[in-house]
Amino acid sequence: MDVEARDSPLDVASDRCGLLSVYLSTDEDSDDGPDQETFNDEEPVLPPPDLKWLEELYEDDHGDVDGDGDLAVAAVNGKKRRCAETARMFKLRRNLDQLDRFHRQKEDDVLKAREELQLCRECIEGLVEDRENLENEIERQRAADNSVAVFRLRAQHKHLCQKLQSEEELEGHINTWLKQQERLLCEVEVELGRFSSLRQEVQEEERVFQVLKDQKAASRLQRQSKANQHLQFKMQHHRDKQAAMLKKAEAECQKKIEAGQANRKIAAKYLKETIKRMHRQEAEKEQQSRELLEKRIQAVKSLKSNIAATQESLRVQQSRAKASAQKKEQRQRQLKESLEAQGINSIKHMYQQKQLEEIKRKQAEFKERQKSKRVEIVEKMLQEGQQEKSRKRHQALPPKPSATDKFPSLGRVREKLLRYLDPGPPSATKERATIQLRQFSDISSSSSASSDVEDLEETLHQEVDHQSLADSLAEPEFSGLWDQNYKKLLKEKTTLVQTDVKQEEPAMASGKLNIPAKKVHGKELKGPPFISKPEVILFKDFEVGTMYKKKVVLTNISYVTNHCKLLGVSAQLKDFLSINFESPGSLSTGMSCDMQAVFQPLINEDVEGEVQFASAVGRFSVPVRCTIKKCDLEVDNQFIDFGSHVVGQTISWTITLTNKGALPTCFSLDTSTCLSPETSHAQTASQASADACQEKSSQNTTSDDQSSPVSMGTGELQPKQESQEHPESEASATGPEVIPETCVSTDVHVQMDQSHSDCGDISLGNVREGEIGPFESLKLEVVFTPTIPGEAKLEFHVKFSDLTCKPIPIQVRGVAVSVPVCVVQPCIDLKICMFDRLYQDSIMVQSRASTALKLTFEVCPEMRKHMEILPKTGLVQAQSSFNAQLKFLPRSSLSKDAKKLFDSDTGVLEVPMTVQVAGQVKPAHFTVHAVVTSSDLQFDRTEVDFGFCSIYRSVKSSVRLTNLSLLPQDFGFLGVPECIELQPDDGFGTLLPQETLEIDLIFSANKAKEYHFQLRCKSGINRDVPLSCRAVGVCPPLQLSHSLVQFGATAVGDRSTAVLYLINLQTDHNQSKQPVPPVVKDAVAPVAPRLFSFSLPEDSDISITPSAGGLLPGERWLVQVTFRPRLSDQEIKEEVLRLLQRAKSLCEHECSSDFISIHISLSFAVITPHSQPEQYEEARASLLYAFTQRYRKCTVPCFVSDGGPPEDDRQAQPAWSPFNTLFLKLQCPAVQPPLVVISNNGKHVVDFHQLAVGEKVIQRFTVQNISRDALDLRSSVLDVLGPFSLLNALRCIRPGEKHTLVLAFSPSLEKKYCEILEVCSQKMTLEMTLCGEGVVPAVTSSHPGGLLDFGYVLEKESTSHVLKLQNSSAVAVAFRVLLASLSPSRPQGGAESVAFLLRTYTDSQVQPTVGTQNHSGLSVFSVGPAEGSIAPGQSLDVAVTFQPDHESVNYSDRLTIELMNKSKVCVVDLKGAASSHSMYLFGGDLLTVPIESLLPPLITSQPHLTDESELMEKPTIPVLVTLRAGYSAGVFTPAVRELQVGCMRSTQPIKKTAEFHWDNVASLQQLGFSVEPSKGTVKTGHRRTITVTWTPHSGYKPYEVVQTCLPLTLKGDEMNVYRVTLMALVSTTAD
Repeated sequence: MDVEARDSPLDVASDRCGLLSVYLSTDEDSDDGPDQETFNDEEPVLPPPDLKWLEELYEDDHGDVDGDGDLAVAAVNGKKRRCAETARMFKLRRNLDQLDRFHRQKEDDVLKAREELQLCRECIEGLVEDRENLENEIERQRAADNSVAVFRLRAQHKHLCQKLQSEEELEGHINTWLKQQERLLCEVEVELGRFSSLRQEVQEEERVFQVLKDQKAASRLQRQSKANQHLQFKMQHHRDKQAAMLKKAEAECQKKIEAGQANRKIAAKYLKETIKRMHRQEAEKEQQSRELLEKRIQAVKSLKSNIAATQESLRVQQSRAKASAQKKEQRQRQLKESLEAQGINSIKHMYQQKQLEEIKRKQAEFKERQKSKRVEIVEKMLQEGQQEKSRKRHQALPPKPSATDKFPSLGRVREKLLRYLDPGPPSATKERATIQLRQFSDISSSSSASSDVEDLEETLHQEVDHQSLADSLAEPEFSGLWDQNYKKLLKEKTTLVQTDVKQEEPAMASGKLNIPAKKVHGKELKGPPFISKPEVILFKDFEVGTMYKKKVVLTNISYVTNHCKLLGVSAQLKDFLSINFESPGSLSTGMSCDMQAVFQPLINEDVEGEVQFASAVGRFSVPVRCTIKKCDLEVDNQFIDFGSHVVGQTISWTITLTNKGALPTCFSLDTSTCLSPETSHAQTASQASADACQEKSSQNTTSDDQSSPVSMGTGELQPKQESQEHPESEASATGPEVIPETCVSTDVHVQMDQSHSDCGDISLGNVREGEIGPFESLKLEVVFTPTIPGEAKLEFHVKFSDLTCKPIPIQVRGVAVSVPVCVVQPCIDLKICMFDRLYQDSIMVQSRASTALKLTFEVCPEMRKHMEILPKTGLVQAQSSFNAQLKFLPRSSLSKDAKKLFDSDTGVLEVPMTVQVAGQVKPAHFTVHAVVTSSDLQFDRTEVDFGFCSIYRSVKSSVRLTNLSLLPQDFGFLGVPECIELQPDDGFGTLLPQETLEIDLIFSANKAKEYHFQLRCKSGINRDVPLSCRAVGVCPPLQLSHSLVQFGATAVGDRSTAVLYLINLQTDHNQSKQPVPPVVKDAVAPVAPRLFSFSLPEDSDISITPSAGGLLPGERWLVQVTFRPRLSDQEIKEEVLRLLQRAKSLCEHECSSDFISIHISLSFAVITPHSQPEQYEEARASLLYAFTQRYRKCTVPCFVSDGGPPEDDRQAQPAWSPFNTLFLKLQCPAVQPPLVVISNNGKHVVDFHQLAVGEKVIQRFTVQNISRDALDLRSSVLDVLGPFSLLNALRCIRPGEKHTLVLAFSPSLEKKYCEILEVCSQKMTLEMTLCGEGVVPAVTSSHPGGLLDFGYVLEKESTSHVLKLQNSSAVAVAFRVLLASLSPSRPQGGAESVAFLLRTYTDSQVQPTVGTQNHSGLSVFSVGPAEGSIAPGQSLDVAVTFQPDHESVNYSDRLTIELMNKSKVCVVDLKGAASSHSMYLFGGDLLTVPIESLLPPLITSQPHLTDESELMEKPTIPVLVTLRAGYSAGVFTPAVRELQVGCMRSTQPIKKTAEFHWDNVASLQQLGFSVEPSKGTVKTGHRRTITVTWTPHSGYKPYEVVQTCLPLTLKGDEMNVYRVTLMALVSTTAD
């Protein structure tokens, strides 16, 4: 038994001595409870539950006394006596129960001591028997002359004797403890006998108490039943009332529901109408938004095409500029060379040329600036003219002038102005002015197109355009059309109506008019009065710049004679459509008139509108529709079904693609239904290029104005020559650059589509893309070639380069049916085969034909030596199968015979086979697959040399055995010598394909000699692989008890220790010290003192003690090896770098990579635990959390000398032989620590720093279980007398949980402390270092202590006083402020007050410590802050607030400021008074005791008084002033007393001054009294002193008391009257 592991019985006995008669005390002893202890700390004493009944009984009795109002002393004392008896009964019962428990505990202690004594005696007997056996063994080994065993047995005998002695001592202690426990048990039994009569008495009292309690319960139950009946009656009445109200509410609700339903029907009717109207409005808005969206889409498309063209032109210009710059540079170089050849200074000549060019350029720029300024002047003048006209028209709108009047005047003004500004040719000037004028007119018309003035200006500019266009264009597009049209428009006398639609006529712009039905001659006319033929004026497939005319016939279909008048056209047609219409006058029914519509488009967009007329019946309109050239494509069939066809056939289907539109387009067939982003991007690019090609190809056939819609939209016109030359030059410039790129992108797209479409059985024909012209049809071919039985599907789209044409999807379906005869298994896999071994398999041929067919199996000529099929010919029956046998015998010549079928590098063989079927066109094919491999095993070396090997240790060498085959092979070593061991599995095992296995050869020498032997490894197919081995055995002089130390799994931060012995087995001291060569057989090392030294590797987790020393012959040393796994600094630095790199990755866009790498390298150089502790600890914690396991093997050499140092020089180093070296192999597995510290940055140091002596500070550190198992935590025992303590218990924490250890530091002396706390678990021990320093505090207060008087305060108001605390110590000091009224140790129940009242009360200034308190329960004196901490060298203000809630002059309390070490800084007595009025009188004698009663004053009821009577009859406040005059040697000394009248400040508005005056002052002088002053005023917040003097008159009788009474009136917020009684006497001791 281990003595230290047992609990000391003496300590247990000492804890329980002298506790027998503590709790068997009477009522008088029970008051000393706080100073006593309980019997058993493990079982806390709880108050009995019957004390609640005791309190209720006392409350009931006390309530009865209060209810009766009888204050009879006898009745109250009887009640209190019964309560005291009951309390005494419970206390006795509690003490008796504790005595019983103590008796049972002592019995258990006696039984436990006897059991331990019995166990101790049995252990002693066993130890005695072991000692005898060990002595016998020592004698036997001594007889055998085995000194080593004798030394070892003696040490064991010594240890056994020590253990036996400790057990005997323990037996004596236990025996003593048993006697003490038996004695205590006897004493307890005696005590039980003494209190047996008391127990009976208590039982009787309990029975009586139980009866009383039952009676009380019965009476209470009766009262409760009556209360329940009354409550049920009230509830029934309430339910009836609620039911009546509910019926009434239901009736009202029904009425409301009916009214609501009626209103709902009415509202539903109007709601439906509103919803219909809203739907109609929404449909109209949707239609408008759709039209607007379509217009925007067209604008965006046009903008995209223009942007593409602009980009292309910019690229061409850039390339052209680059080429021109190169040519210019080349010309300059040539010029320079020619000038130098002629002998001219080339630099000077070129400089002069540049100067001339610069001068010319500046002149040209100056001219351009002049021209631009002239144009600006023209624009400004025109704008001012327009503004002037506009202003005049607003004043009085003049009649509309004709076109012939306006144009000449404007032309004359313009010519005159331009002739003045520019002296150039008039034609060019006129042309430029025309262009500028047109641009300005377009801008002004687009900005304000709705006004009449703008319409007038627009008409003017259109005429100017016609004139300038006729003059400037030399060659129109169509011969004669322009001139004829222009002359016709000038000479025609009919009215040329332009598009002049105003916003004041919304009906004309909204489409056709809804003409109401009219009755003419009794007949109702429906529809328009005129009909047009054609009904719609249609201009289809128009081209920009071409003029179109169409004749329209209007017929009168009304029932009366009617006339027709042209009103105008829609706003969107006014720039393009003109109507030639001559009013025919009156037309009879059925008569017609002609009208000509002239359409000249300027933009390439669809336009719709109407021509509006007026008639006698009403207005009507003729719709106009103008459409551009479009593509209208369709196919004749979008779903193709080929049906069922046999595998091998080819079927085609033709699809017709038709273009019903007038615009050609490019098409392509796309088989990719779900295009990737890259494919769609390429396709879009190709389509864009195709569109560009289409636009370029169509430029030669379309009008010149169509080349730039944007320029047409802005109103710019270019000459025809420029428009024709520009496309040609652009095509010539971009031809060799742009067109090849477009073609390449198109070819790539076609190749992608072709590869995608040809992947299945259904493919497309040769025509996959092309161009389809207007009103043209093309044939597209789809081919179905089934190769695999089953259903084949293909879905492709016909896509077009015109973006307005949507792709046309086409679905193709076909079913392939297999041939009648086929091989069931088309691919026969023979898996992996070896050379020269036979492999077989079966071939099954299935026939679905209705007749028998002949089969012929063919093998290719290359494989006929290695493969054969039997039979070669067979007959398969109808609807049956045929089996053939395949034989495969690969030979070594396979790689030469079948080079095309066999890959010698990988060993893969693939042989195609054919089955010819009679009458079947397509033969049945199948393939034979196999992987052919060898079966060789190979060692990585042919010979193993173990070198010199000690006979006390084993040497391991590893060889690698490789399986060169692709199949697993078994192997085994046979005939292995005894001196060698093979691992794993003793040299037997299985090698997987291409696997290399490392085999450990462990050699153990039996003798010191040379060894030569050979190992043979056999494979599963009986192949031998030899391996030669040799070694030399030696015998070292020293020996280790263990050459291998396997440490257990040790957590990082923990440690493991192993103990071994280093032994010098040599015992002959006289043998020669000369070393013998180790190669000599049976050689023995010389016997001599040997020196040893363990050499540990650098930065190792291993420590060996002792690491060096010397052993005499026969000596043995204990060696302790300790393994402390830890994280190296290099690993932590690398982790810090990784964290820094992850943090720096967020700001890589701000800093360059070179700067980041330099910063990281510099950080790596300066990372230390002291320079960057936070980063260092963070990296360490990260490694611990991510740590899994680490296994390291370490071999520590122990160098042994050949002998001692030479005799002539003892300081020289002895000779060290490498053959004597011992090796200690250590296996050190490190695992993740199950317990880590996660607080305080992972530090294992808890530093409490400096703390004031006597104070207590608490710190916490949190540990977390990061393992997968629950851990039971326990801690080491801290010094009981030390300042450190562990406050909370340790518990079992589950995986992932955290546990916080609460440590307290409370120094008692001024010094530094340090202690180590070990937190132990099943897997590791965590060491925490606790340190701290104790410092003596020094705190002073601004108030020295004593009395602090707050004076008078209005009730329910407050005043404050500040105490300043100064900390002059070096640490922060905690303090707390205590009030005596709030102290828990203050006597309760008014004990202090009673004691104060009972003592002699002679001094009026004496006040109790705690005086009057507030009625609200709140403390009258409050302190803030009540506790806190003062920083070193700082001060803190403590505010004391006085806030009374009723009138009293006896407010007092005691304030104590103490530190946490219980030392007091100061003790202050607080005093204050409160008044209900702002004026108060202070002074005089005390008429009442300073302790107030908690009972309210007995106030009798009085009748209601009026204000005057209340003022007159208000009770006065009595004040007594005693004056004692002195008498000495026949001379009287006047007596003087002072009274103070004050006026308090208040938060409420009151008078700034208050008054006071004495009444009947004249009567005082007769008695010798005088008052000064008799009246006066007092300011708010001040006091006024009144002096009362008494001088005895000449006839004063000794011992006579002079007394008088007079009122003192105080006028503040209220008027108070004090009845001051002056009492005077003469005293010889007055002084």
